[in-house]
Amino acid sequence: MTQDDYRHQGQRRQLVEELKKKGITDTSVLAAMGKVPRHLFIDDSAFERFAYLDQAFPIDCGQTISQPYTVAFQSQLLGVKRGEKVLEVGTGSGFQTAILCELGAKVFSIERHKPLHLATKRRLAEMGYRPTLVHGDGYLGMPMHAPFNKVIVTCGAPDVPVALLAQLALLGRLVIPVGSEVGQRMLTMDNAPEGPVRKEHGAFSFVPMLEHKARG
Repeated sequence: MTQDDYRHQGQRRQLVEELKKKGITDTSVLAAMGKVPRHLFIDDSAFERFAYLDQAFPIDCGQTISQPYTVAFQSQLLGVKRGEKVLEVGTGSGFQTAILCELGAKVFSIERHKPLHLATKRRLAEMGYRPTLVHGDGYLGMPMHAPFNKVIVTCGAPDVPVALLAQLALLGRLVIPVGSEVGQRMLTMDNAPEGPVRKEHGAFSFVPMLEHKARG
């Protein structure tokens, strides 16, 4: 595995300063972004020199590693408290997973592409992270581990999956981009006693979330 040297650490400090300028204020999220070595999540070494720019990159199976601002923004919206159970839909490269682990969450993450699931499982283990990773249909969530204090979806959904809301604990929060393949609106769904409370938080663009698709 590529080393994490002083140069990389300096690049992360610069990235954190950029995220601050773009409106990320949660100190725990900024600390996590400053600690996780993003260059280790980029498969193509030709892109490593761009790892700490605020942009997305392609990864295996036609997926992407989200731009750092998007990861930080979703993490800030999620408002993770140490020890909370968090369901992540769309493990992808594992970068967001690692951020959640650094925030002290007990992470459960599901990925529909088996090669990506297996590669990311190895990567995170090598880095010392121990989330529960599952290959399966993100629309179904992980009912066997529910309820979750927080749920984060890292792919664009046409609507809010009913199963994910059902697996959210009372007073829990779901963060999900909802819309078409062209673009989505970032939503939070708070599971209040009187029913789900929905709020919008701006426009984003994610790869699509596909129902009933767990690929080998």
